[in-house]
Amino acid sequence: MAKGKGRTKAGRGEVRCEDCFFHQNMLCALELDEPCTTFRPAERGLVPERQLAFVFRADRIRAAYAFPAPQG
Repeated sequence: MAKGKGRTKAGRGEVRCEDCFFHQNMLCALELDEPCTTFRPAERGLVPERQLAFVFRADRIRAAYAFPAPQG
């Protein structure tokens, strides 16, 4: 996560290593000046970011290149 993105407990826009789940649980072995790419907010735990759901559009379900119906 780039510096300046995200939120901390105080509501500031600055991300600090001290606010990271790994740092607070003494699981981090890195000594960097800024948060690394594995930064996870401590208040959220290790819950992953929510991902977009993949949804087929109705007009493509019947198209020639659509996936075949399962046989079983």
